[in-house]
Amino acid sequence: MDWKPGSPNWKRPAAVEAEAGFLRGIQAWHAHPWRRDVPDAPVAWTEGGARLLDYGGDGPVVLFVPSLVNRWTVLDLMAGHSMLRWLASEGVHPMLLDWGEPEPAFTLTDHIAGRLVRAMDAARAESGKVILAGYCMGGTFAVAAAAVRPDLVSGLVLLAAPWDFHAGTVERLHRLEATRALLEPLLQGVESVPIDLLQALFALDDPGAVAEKFRRFAHLDPASEAARLFVAVEDWLNDGVPLSGTTARECLRDWYGGNLPMRGTWRIAGLTIDPASIAVPALVAVPRQDRIVPPESARVLADLLPNATLLEPAAGHVGMTAGRGAPKVLWEPMRDWLRTVGGGAKKRTARSRAGARK
Repeated sequence: MDWKPGSPNWKRPAAVEAEAGFLRGIQAWHAHPWRRDVPDAPVAWTEGGARLLDYGGDGPVVLFVPSLVNRWTVLDLMAGHSMLRWLASEGVHPMLLDWGEPEPAFTLTDHIAGRLVRAMDAARAESGKVILAGYCMGGTFAVAAAAVRPDLVSGLVLLAAPWDFHAGTVERLHRLEATRALLEPLLQGVESVPIDLLQALFALDDPGAVAEKFRRFAHLDPASEAARLFVAVEDWLNDGVPLSGTTARECLRDWYGGNLPMRGTWRIAGLTIDPASIAVPALVAVPRQDRIVPPESARVLADLLPNATLLEPAAGHVGMTAGRGAPKVLWEPMRDWLRTVGGGAKKRTARSRAGARK
């Protein structure tokens, strides 16, 4: 029997077919006509390259804090599928801190006790406080900001926020230690860490998942809502922001090396950050299928914060906030919690105009 290529009985090996499907998905993504189709919200305050975006709404003021290394647009993804615009229509007043491009000399204290706290002051409601909502690394920042300035915070929302940086399997810990040993000498003296390197590090946790998602995308109807949503999320993932070298070295040393937050020895602006000291109500959302932040890393905050509610969406790290199922698994329960916690909050005052300062 003839099994050579071109013969009737020939089939491409499974590995070759899988690779071809991956490449077809990549080509389909690049060729897709969708482009981000919503304008930025009005700017309420600026400092350096950072902006405070105001989405309006008549409910409690909630200041969203994204990660430093991925742009904020995942929370305002596309027309008809934007968490922030949806919340603004559902009795919440979302605002968002766009970090902008990295400040080369900024430390974690500069980001948290400096720029974030000043944004909180600009956003605060007539009550003098805001609900602080942090996504991923932004959630870790939000915990620290709430500890540093409890007078500005009436509640916390933590979306896949890492705290125990040594959580996960033994294999993951071995990879983490090997990666840290490789990166430490490479990062000495660099001004910024390019996004391509950061993306490669994220992919190391599950390298097969990247190829698989593009193979699935290759079979989607390009005109479908599912295809447009895939392109929107993938465009966001590949439009990251470099990380300040100073901040990267500090995170590598204090978080991934020393695990200082979990050990109770992480200090910001001279203050040891202790979640047990944060008395405000907190919603801790831990996606059960998270491949970026191990669920046990984020779930520990539900135990450490004294007034926490745990929500465990059946979703992944990105799917929780921007996937097709996000409205049901996160947006709606978060809205209900925000309405309950911030029921008496009023709109922000004129003190949060552009250029306002503490």
